[in-house]
Amino acid sequence: MKKISLALVLIAFLTGTSLVSVQAAERPTSVASCKKSTAKPRVPATLKQPMAPAKKIPATLTLNTNCGPIRATLLTKRAPQTTTNISFLANSKYYNGTICHRLTTDGLYVLQCGDPTAQGAGSPGGWSGYKEENLPKVGAKNYPAGTLAMANSGPGTNGSQFFLVYADTQLGPNYTIFGRITSGLDLLKKIAEVGAYKVESDGQAYYAPDGFPIQLVVIETASAK
Repeated sequence: MKKISLALVLIAFLTGTSLVSVQAAERPTSVASCKKSTAKPRVPATLKQPMAPAKKIPATLTLNTNCGPIRATLLTKRAPQTTTNISFLANSKYYNGTICHRLTTDGLYVLQCGDPTAQGAGSPGGWSGYKEENLPKVGAKNYPAGTLAMANSGPGTNGSQFFLVYADTQLGPNYTIFGRITSGLDLLKKIAEVGAYKVESDGQAYYAPDGFPIQLVVIETASAK
């Protein structure tokens, strides 16, 4: 278990700089295209929840991150309520300045975003969960690379959090697939190469297969068109 200085973790979290103390020869310590960011966790905004699919749903979603843009096609016919809700949040600036809080690198290959608190439990104020749509079949690689899917904590708990799949992944068929990444997949792979970390009770941080991204990733702006 390779340890990382907690001070460096905090510096990286707040400024976007890399964790340079840990054997750089073994893995990259940052992504060259990523800029520093002053983004901080915040309380989720309270917004009126769309209760039915929009008559005209945007076809694309763009996430402009501090590391570069990520673009996706929205599966509006297969997941009409989900794409309505995500588009609404994006165009309401809900995602602007939010920190992607989870990266997984072993068996599960995703970057999870969409929680303004950056803790994994945030959802828009005033929203109730909504049901799943467009669930895949059980089987290997049922969430292939390039998938954009909803994160949830159980049936009917969808909110604002979603994950971007950067390598073929098998999961239980419980997460709405609502988009396909059309550009930015290589960027996600570079972020994954840097790795993730967790912090122990003694204040020491260490590389982990499921944790906070070492390379700070911030959605600076999001839009759906």
